[in-house]
Amino acid sequence: MKTKRIVLHIQDLIEKENISLRELGRQADIQISALSPLANGKKQRIDLGHLKRIAEALDLNDMNDIISIEDDEINT
Repeated sequence: MKTKRIVLHIQDLIEKENISLRELGRQADIQISALSPLANGKKQRIDLGHLKRIAEALDLNDMNDIISIEDDEINT
């Protein structure tokens, strides 16, 4: 069985929107101290409320734009 990992695409989204992480935090009403670990893949737990606010701030309708499940290449 392959190991899976959850990948957040926040960094890609802010680059695509040409905004800073701080600006996304302001628009989504999420403190940068909570948003930065999400963007850098350093947080293990993901607050669904944060994902919802990010989607609203970036006007996204598909959660797959923010998050995906991929094979963990380290353990395959």
